[in-house]
Amino acid sequence: MRTIPRSWLFVPGDSEKKLLKTPETGAHALIVDLEDAVAPSAKANARRMTRSWLEAHKRQITMRKQARWVRINAVDSGLWREDLAAVMAGAPEGIMLPKAEGPEQIRQVAAEIYELEQRNAIPNGQTRLIPLVSETPRAALTITAYMDASMPRLAGLTWGAEDLSAELGASRKRDEAGQWTDAFRFVRAQTLLVAHARGVWPIDTLYADFRDEDGTRRAAEAARADGFAGMLAIHPAQVPLINAAFTPTENELAEARAIVEAFATNPGVGALQMDGRMLDQPHLKLAKATLGID
Repeated sequence: MRTIPRSWLFVPGDSEKKLLKTPETGAHALIVDLEDAVAPSAKANARRMTRSWLEAHKRQITMRKQARWVRINAVDSGLWREDLAAVMAGAPEGIMLPKAEGPEQIRQVAAEIYELEQRNAIPNGQTRLIPLVSETPRAALTITAYMDASMPRLAGLTWGAEDLSAELGASRKRDEAGQWTDAFRFVRAQTLLVAHARGVWPIDTLYADFRDEDGTRRAAEAARADGFAGMLAIHPAQVPLINAAFTPTENELAEARAIVEAFATNPGVGALQMDGRMLDQPHLKLAKATLGID
């Protein structure tokens, strides 16, 4: 079973300084960005720098157990094939596709990846895909299509609020209490439900104000509590907050062990009492997930 990265840090593909600092960030997954973080005039240089970084740091990153991902440009941009041709020689663990508008685009990108795996002697199917499924209204309305479509490379689903708010002309994304407004709450819930239904990683979106530590912490804690497996980060300062939020506490681990042990000592029982509570199979399933066991 693949380990699920909890923190996913975006790094601009054209910043040598930031790329060199990635091993020290503590992020479980690094997403080298060739899209929004890179100006059009810098795209070609970003591809070269990203390829060099992938190749030069492959062994170092692997030893630190940091997954290496690349966010390419959207299919509609006309730039994505050049992005893939440049970076696949560095054998990234996966590709993030922005502004994805349904499974057909995933299959289109997957076919190109297949050809590049052959060309670069990469094992077939090794390169995974995660689409950003919400950045346009059309994309947001195709989320349920990912549930049953054939996409062997699909590793997870994630979403973004910034592009969608611009597309909608929305002047706010959260209400006065700091909660997502209706359109964004709808997208977030769809992403979470479809990812779980499909059996892939549900990754929550980033918290935009990286200087707001309390806000990042609350967002990460809410993401885990709601059932997300990880969260995007826009700045290295957010990484330890996300990692901490997604790490079970000692009390949570102790309770999970007690639940698993209680069912193990009562084989064949569907429900039982523990500390004045009734526990059944969903409690056992959650306890095992907390402990990372099947």
